[in-house]
Amino acid sequence: MNHPSPPAATRVLGRTLQEWLSSLPIFALLVLTLVIGTGEMMHGQLLKLGESMFGDPQKGVQYFMLRADPTPPTCNPNPDIEAEIRKEMEAKQGKPADDLDALFGETKLDPEVLRKSKISAAAVCKERHALYDRIKDHVTPKLKAYRTLETSFFVLFKVGTDNRPLILLIMVGLAAITTTLGFHHIGIRPARYRKDFIVQNLTIAAAAGLLLYSSIRYYQISKASGIEVEHPHIYFIWMGLFTILLAISLKRLIKLPAHIPVAGEGSWGHAALSVPLFASMAVIAGLYFLLHGHDSGLAIYVNQMMELPNLFLNLGLFIWAGMLLKQSRLVDLFMNIVRPWKLSPEALTYIILLAAAVPTAYTGASGIFVIAAGAIVFHEVRAVGGSRQFALAATAMSGSLGVVLRPCLLVVLITALNKQVTTNLLYHWGVYVFALTSTLFFVASQLHRTQRVKITSPSEAIPQMLRQIVPVLPYVAVVLVIVALYEYVLDTKLNEITAPTIMPVMMVLIVIFDKLLSRKDKPEDLPEYAAHRQPGIESSIRYATTETIGHIGALLSLMMLSLAIGGVIERSEIMQLAPKEFRSPWTAMAFLLVVKVLLGMVMDPFGAVIVVSSTLAPIAYANGIDPVHFWMMVLVAFELGYLMPPVALNQLLMRQVVGEEEVERADKEVRHLGFYRRYERWILPTAVMTVGLLIVAFLPLAVQDFPVLQPVAKFFHYAPTE
Repeated sequence: MNHPSPPAATRVLGRTLQEWLSSLPIFALLVLTLVIGTGEMMHGQLLKLGESMFGDPQKGVQYFMLRADPTPPTCNPNPDIEAEIRKEMEAKQGKPADDLDALFGETKLDPEVLRKSKISAAAVCKERHALYDRIKDHVTPKLKAYRTLETSFFVLFKVGTDNRPLILLIMVGLAAITTTLGFHHIGIRPARYRKDFIVQNLTIAAAAGLLLYSSIRYYQISKASGIEVEHPHIYFIWMGLFTILLAISLKRLIKLPAHIPVAGEGSWGHAALSVPLFASMAVIAGLYFLLHGHDSGLAIYVNQMMELPNLFLNLGLFIWAGMLLKQSRLVDLFMNIVRPWKLSPEALTYIILLAAAVPTAYTGASGIFVIAAGAIVFHEVRAVGGSRQFALAATAMSGSLGVVLRPCLLVVLITALNKQVTTNLLYHWGVYVFALTSTLFFVASQLHRTQRVKITSPSEAIPQMLRQIVPVLPYVAVVLVIVALYEYVLDTKLNEITAPTIMPVMMVLIVIFDKLLSRKDKPEDLPEYAAHRQPGIESSIRYATTETIGHIGALLSLMMLSLAIGGVIERSEIMQLAPKEFRSPWTAMAFLLVVKVLLGMVMDPFGAVIVVSSTLAPIAYANGIDPVHFWMMVLVAFELGYLMPPVALNQLLMRQVVGEEEVERADKEVRHLGFYRRYERWILPTAVMTVGLLIVAFLPLAVQDFPVLQPVAKFFHYAPTE
């Protein structure tokens, strides 16, 4: 949602109150999440380094023995063995036999055996004292300083690991409050008129009220169960969050903030479009559970987020990486390499989509890339003569193709919930799906292009392109150095597991490097789409973090309530109405395809994957659909749903980054043209993904069933070399 910022606020030590209470805590939580993610690999290396620096193999002293001050042994290394033997013999002789001893007959102490035992024990004791002395000799001031660092890091890492759900909840809570205060929740249209704001705040109040009531009932029911409530603070934080959201919305119903412009009264019909999606989901789910006598249901399903803290924390890190990308010139520098060819809008868009797939995969979800680079994509397509409608279509679709590539977080979630597939298999086939959908977009754009294909002669374009590659090389070097440091110093490769940790670190360092290179640039020289970029290192990271808060609050709130909608679908048993057996895999696939698209249209994919894994996936497997084939279809179906009403999340995010004025201008330009041109920004990406989905869903089945396609049947054996 795009609203003007509030008037200049009072600053304390150069920072606004919001930055102290929101940006700084979220930044600390993001850094803590990075520390937790890096903790295990770093702690392992700290132990290795400690061993190499302070271990003494010749004297049998290892670093783990030095991590705490040694405790002196209490045994006597030089006992009077003969005196102890006599003492034990006399004690045995003077002791009356008991009934238990009588069961085993008379036992006598052998002085020689006792002597050997005492000598052996004394030797062990001497060794313990000797080891204590050796360890004590190695406890130096240098060691104490190092082990303080190592153990402190371990404590921080362990406390953070043990409290991931709490960290996630605090992050989501702060972000949701900030997002609500800033009117940044995702809706079909931003609020402009008085009735829009009334309906928007009314629905947020209703959603917060339902969530608060359900959270209170969840705690009461848990406490009344007779079982000790685990982590009661989690319940209270949820209650506090929903109470604050309720108070904010009620206050705004009474009086809207003075800095928010109101364009007029508006209409109630238009106002319904400004309802935040998370609020409408909360109201629908909350009323369903209340009507079915399940007061705590809404809170239970929302709290499922705490069952997957790693996933949502990683998503927060990916969002941060995307906002840091916005602060750098990386996308601009890439476009400088392409510009000398003077490509047509369609050809340029194809190149952009191919290139955008990589950051899309490395930022975890398609929406994040649209937020991070959508404005640049729109600008570049317009700069080479593309129509506004085509540029909007390209922007909305720019993040849709890379979700099947390594190391996309959605694939990691699928494999975590479904043991029938692995990340290697899905990423392997994802490359082919990506090649298919990107090529389909190019073909579709050529069928409806408005200009003839243009391209500069290689003799002219290549020298200019090579000159533009030179400024990119330092950034490539930074990336390679960071990857090498992780791989060879921390023994950690960049993959789908480590990407959420490595990518934000990489982007922070790239932003620092970029600002050092561009510090002579003047802010007024920046193009309009880059006006958000800050001149300094600290201000860039701070601005990126502030943007991250709004997107974490908006996206994670939406995902959180998607889990609740998933709960409604699950408890309503609507999925049980689906046939368990079909006449053929073709009819099963057709049914599943339609259901997946419908789910993608109204649910966030992360929440939808959880629903599909427990309900529809078993139906696919039981009807002869290969698990890898099924989940590749699901990924494409969800991306198609991202582009289709009523939610069309990527279209909504595109409107947010491009601006409502550009979208309205685009609609006005084509109002007098034919149907396709009027709705090109909807039809083009939807048609491409629909055709891609049909091919992904049915081509493997056709290969299996039609003899004419048998020569390529081996290609669809879902078992690449691992």
